[in-house]
Amino acid sequence: MKKHTTRSIRAIKGKEQNLNMLTCYDYQTAKLLDSTSLDMILVGDSVGNVILGYETTVEVTLNDMITFSSAVKRGAQNKFVIADLPFGTYATVDSGLKNAIELFQKSKVEAVKLEGAFDTNLELIKKLTQTGIPVVGHIGLTPQSVHEQGGYYTHGKNEQSAKRLIDEAKALEEAGVFCLVLECVTPAVATLITESINIPTIGIGSGIQTDGQVLVINDLLKMGSDYPPSFCTPIADLYDLKKSLISGYLDGSVSH
Repeated sequence: MKKHTTRSIRAIKGKEQNLNMLTCYDYQTAKLLDSTSLDMILVGDSVGNVILGYETTVEVTLNDMITFSSAVKRGAQNKFVIADLPFGTYATVDSGLKNAIELFQKSKVEAVKLEGAFDTNLELIKKLTQTGIPVVGHIGLTPQSVHEQGGYYTHGKNEQSAKRLIDEAKALEEAGVFCLVLECVTPAVATLITESINIPTIGIGSGIQTDGQVLVINDLLKMGSDYPPSFCTPIADLYDLKKSLISGYLDGSVSH
């Protein structure tokens, strides 16, 4: 499968083909995904929760993202890879430009993602795209702002929230993002946003009417002990499988 570009990703908008994105954090998994028909890989700052055991993504550093994004990129050289800019690294336009350039250069990913549609973010997106760094937007539930937002919940449940989300989506498109992640947005509002903008929308817990979907591969394959979020139905239970095999090896019932 030919590697995607921002141009080919944009071109999928309005077509029957859906974009498929998975979040991945390591070289071996990335190498596996590189041999599939997957469209995009996201190295999310959710690495903090899933891999590093942090309580929230707020603890993830720029160096964390450089390390894990570089590992994924080495494994998935034929995939379009996106890396999250972590919390605090784009609090100002100047710091965001400096940190995004460092992440982009050192990890060799194809794009960066940032959360929210604040005025600072919109100005930063314009600067980044002028510099040559493609940007993915992210609205709805934005985990880096979970404390400010008051916890994890579905967004767009009332008219005011729905209007704000639609306005944010349009502002991000105008600023220059080439696609937009909608996390935990009501399906009705996610549909309205998808119909209101000319760039692809990628949903997570936001219904099926977006232009694509993203899930954390560790949730999809249930690679951990905790059950995944309600919007993700695992297609396997690798945690129990690995536990059973290792227990069998240790007690001698599984030969090697």
